[in-house]
Amino acid sequence: MQTNFTAAQLENPRTKEADRILRRCVHCGLCTAVCSTYVIVGDERDSPRGRIYLMKDMFERGVDASREVQHHIDRCLSCLSCMTTCPGGVDYMHLVDHARAHIAETGSRSFKDRMMRRLLAYVVPYPDRFRRALRLAPLGRPFVPIMRRLGFKELAAMMALAPLKLPTPSKYSGPGTAVTEGERRARVIMLAGCAQQVLRPEINDATIRLLARRGVDVVVANGSGCCGALVHHMGEEHAAHEQARRNIDAWMHEMEKGPIDAIIINASGCGTTVKDYGYMLRNDKDYAERAARVSALTKDVTEFLSDYDLGPPVRWSSLRVAYHSACSLQHGQRVTEEPKALLSAAGYTVLTVAEGHICCGSAGTYNIMQPELARELRERKVRNIRQVRPDLVSAGNIGCITQLASGMEIPVAHTVELLDWAYGGPVPTGLESLASFVSDVPKPKRDYKSFITS
Repeated sequence: MQTNFTAAQLENPRTKEADRILRRCVHCGLCTAVCSTYVIVGDERDSPRGRIYLMKDMFERGVDASREVQHHIDRCLSCLSCMTTCPGGVDYMHLVDHARAHIAETGSRSFKDRMMRRLLAYVVPYPDRFRRALRLAPLGRPFVPIMRRLGFKELAAMMALAPLKLPTPSKYSGPGTAVTEGERRARVIMLAGCAQQVLRPEINDATIRLLARRGVDVVVANGSGCCGALVHHMGEEHAAHEQARRNIDAWMHEMEKGPIDAIIINASGCGTTVKDYGYMLRNDKDYAERAARVSALTKDVTEFLSDYDLGPPVRWSSLRVAYHSACSLQHGQRVTEEPKALLSAAGYTVLTVAEGHICCGSAGTYNIMQPELARELRERKVRNIRQVRPDLVSAGNIGCITQLASGMEIPVAHTVELLDWAYGGPVPTGLESLASFVSDVPKPKRDYKSFITS
């Protein structure tokens, strides 16, 4: 793609980076076929190619973000399916991040939109605030139809997604170290997360149990918190960088105490962001080197486990598991086969869902800020899941789990919860009715040494 930036414009680091990315686009349009919003609405401006043209025009003219550009960028899920399809290697992820930052700095939003964004940024990244807000949510649920009629569709979506009952807090609440039950073979840092530890704390518990059972010390660092993804995708660049720096400081402090084999993330949306810390802080002379080190150490929990010997499962099942590949895992991190291989090795029958590249509509706060599109995408995903007739669904991201569970009766569990179950952990929450289909693997009465000596 030919660009027309002036020399003065290219002195701006954001514009210079946008120019580099734009020049790789060859207008082929292959991205339109895999774009989750384009397959729903059919508007070229809601495809990656169309958005690239809008962003190019905005950056080249050096103007404030228009309502049109803002509208179509807001409707982008950042599912990044376009990036795994693009033959030219266009870095759409960072281009749209630059556009969102520009929109946040120069765009004009309605009072309602500004308030919703501030509310989400103030509440969701902070577990205590988020927990208190969810306790109040049932009071507002009877008024959801009225909210929709009055035009407060985002607030209505938030109330509808809130759980009826909050789960019991995590058994292994941080900060601290969960020490392995046997000989220590590795030491990892785990991001406890923000929304996940409130909505489904069992995921962190399952992760720690699974790792500690196989010789891994798991550290939740004091001072770590939200990865910054939520505000980052709202274009709040400064706030996202501050949250990234806080995590880097906390994790580097733990690294000074002893070697760390990996930084484990069990929410793939967070993992994509933490793996990007090196890029996000590349121009920060105080943090660039440390951010790059953190990014290099970061792995999704299934990515780490795929290179680690879990041994044989202690339980076997006849359960049919539909694997939902979260966009942030398959497109953002290119982790595709590892979760399925781990589930198969643990004894589950893994089913492939059609249109696996299409987003479920969660995408951080997308299902709150764009509820109509999110609902259509969820219904499309649920139809495809039902076609394979699974007993349950496995996913690697809390957003996807919450989104899918709100639209179907088939239970949804995190991949690591199913692995923990197979390797000796408790029945995952919501799967109690399936417990009879899982049985313990019989233990031989004699071990292999007795056969050798006899």
